[in-house]
Amino acid sequence: MRFKKLDLNLLVALDTLLTEQSITKGAEKLNMSPSALSNSLSRLREYFEDDLLTQIGRRMVITPLGENLKVSVRNALNNIESTILVQPSFDPKTTDRIFSIFCSDYTQTVLIPHALEIVGKQKSTARFQLLAQVANNPHEQLEQGKADLLIIPSDFMSTEHPSDILYEEEFVCVVWKHSKIAAGELTAEKYAAAGHVLMRPEATKRDFFGTLFAQKYGIKRHVIATTFSFASLPALVIGSENIATIHARLAKKMAKVWPLKILPLPFDVPPMKQCAQWHQYRNNDEGLIWLRNTLKQAAINMDIE
Repeated sequence: MRFKKLDLNLLVALDTLLTEQSITKGAEKLNMSPSALSNSLSRLREYFEDDLLTQIGRRMVITPLGENLKVSVRNALNNIESTILVQPSFDPKTTDRIFSIFCSDYTQTVLIPHALEIVGKQKSTARFQLLAQVANNPHEQLEQGKADLLIIPSDFMSTEHPSDILYEEEFVCVVWKHSKIAAGELTAEKYAAAGHVLMRPEATKRDFFGTLFAQKYGIKRHVIATTFSFASLPALVIGSENIATIHARLAKKMAKVWPLKILPLPFDVPPMKQCAQWHQYRNNDEGLIWLRNTLKQAAINMDIE
């Protein structure tokens, strides 16, 4: 099909090329030969009168026009998918949909099990692909069509897409229950003097609490170890005098199986608002509406287990 002399089939190729920035990877993703995709790129270059992607050394770099087209093309494809390709009705008991959800291992530990329990009781045939949360600009996963839904703190949400607040989460400290620091009150001085283990996203190197405590209380934490996983933090304080500052629900769950003591933070820290976010073009997607409602019920069930 052509629209104003543009073969609309080329939009899928253009979207993939701008996302992967590689003919080889793009061809693999589209299940076509590199030569065929290279031919599509030539036709796109001719239509737009621009290289779109240029070879610099061993990699391909997007041109300024390509950058300008990237979001528009992805939004156009998302719009087509949400208005034309998505079935108008959704039955959780007969669906063959696979929902891709980007979320942290914390979310997979405390929330998702309750969601899967609800799905099982409904005898739903929906399936789920849980993918590692991307720290930098997670909304790009929605815009590139890689995610149906994000489950992220409100601080990371995009203002361009709709969202729901699922629940609020407090933060606490966990220590080895046989440690010296577990005895008595955890003061600000003891907290500052202790060694700390923390989860630090590789993509950003961001230390939320470190920044907060430094700015508000003038405390710089002495970091002993960092990890990519929230769920591993409690285990990393076992046998030491170290502290991990983690989500309260995760701490309670882990304290059931690890020799841990949960201590309140010696500072005022605002609760985290954990949210679900989806693409603006998929507001009326009945499958996503069902999924969002399932997650809301799962959040309620978390606190009555």
